[in-house]
Amino acid sequence: MVMRRSRMKIIGAGKFKAQCLALLNKVAKEHETILVTKRGKPVAKVIPIKEAQKNLREQLKGSILKEKDLISPISVEWEAAS
Repeated sequence: MVMRRSRMKIIGAGKFKAQCLALLNKVAKEHETILVTKRGKPVAKVIPIKEAQKNLREQLKGSILKEKDLISPISVEWEAAS
């Protein structure tokens, strides 16, 4: 699978409403981003979702550090705030 860099298309809210399903299909198929405006001001952005998203477990794999022994005392002395 080859992901293309997203392009952005600017469209008015009325035109977006009239062509919504076709535009959503284009976002999914061509990885195009759409900026929806209302009276010339941006109000929403429609962006493609990555097709090859990994599940949460795979995304976090290797990011968590595990201590071998959580019960034994540590060798460093420290003072708690009192």
